[in-house]
Formats: sequence, structure tokens, C-alpha cells
Amino acid sequence: MKTAKYLFIFAILVALFGITDVTAKRKMVPTVYMFGFSASFKDSIVHFTNVQAVDSAWMDTKKNFLLGRDNYSYQLRDYFAYTCKMPNRTCLVIASQKRKDVEKKLLKLRQKYTVKAKGKFDVRTLSDSDFRFKTIDMNVEEYDEQTANATKKKKKDKKGKKDKSGKDRKR
Repeated sequence: MKTAKYLFIFAILVALFGITDVTAKRKMVPTVYMFGFSASFKDSIVHFTNVQAVDSAWMDTKKNFLLGRDNYSYQLRDYFAYTCKMPNRTCLVIASQKRKDVEKKLLKLRQKYTVKAKGKFDVRTLSDSDFRFKTIDMNVEEYDEQTANATKKKKKDKKGKKDKSGKDRKR
């Protein structure tokens, strides 16, 4: 009897948490400030970009986290691979809505590779004329998610239209 009671409570909890949508909402902000960092395990050259303002970037509302940040780092990686002929570089992007926060993070990371490393790295800065981040349109990905959900729904409906013998019904 006790196990049945616990199973019933567990089923209710699973149903409650399964129904609620815990994903963060997206919002488009007018300006996001970001900089890029690139390093490689094959050499001691480290690249930084300047702090750049990117218009119409997408953030999640819960943690103010940059959406599509992987695409921004791919832009930097592709720049090094195709323009500078330096493939296989590890790139990252740091962003915030406040320029002061990004500049503080840039300074801290730059000090890590200059002062604290005691000259082990060749630190270079990319100018804005060399590399510039381009805005990523997140509406396209939203459309792709809706299309994928519609396709899943069609497949589910198709499975539901089979009769008991496993053959499709004729319409």
C-alpha cells in the first residue's frame, strides 16, 4: 500500500514537472559588446580582438547569456583559417550588454597572457578593420525548430492512423 502511494505521488510530480516549460525566453537587445580570443596548442601566438559593438544580438532572458555565441566564435575561427591561413585555432567570444564589463574581462584575460605568463606568449591584437563580428539572425533557427516540430507531429499523426493489423488505412 505504501509503495502504491509513493508511486502515485511520484507520477504526479513527474506529470507536473513534465508539463511546465522551463526554457528561457529569447530577447533581442539593441547592442551587445563583445571581444574574441584565439589560441592554438601548436604555437604560442594568442590573438585578441578589440571590444566591438554588435547590433541586434539575441540574449536569453534568464541569465542574460548570448545566444548563438558558437556562431560568433566560428566567425573568428573561420577568419583565422581562411584569411590568415592558421587552421585549428581555439576561439571564444565574451559578451555583455555593458561595455565596462567586457573591457574588464578583456583586461583580466590579457594580463593572464602578458604579465602572469612572463613573456611565454606572443600576444597580438586584431584591429577592427581586419576582423569585425557580424550579427547572427536567430529568427532562422527559430523557424527551423518550428519546422522540425511540425515534421515530428506529422510522423506522430501518421503512426496514429495505422489500424490494428499494422497496415495504413485508406482514406
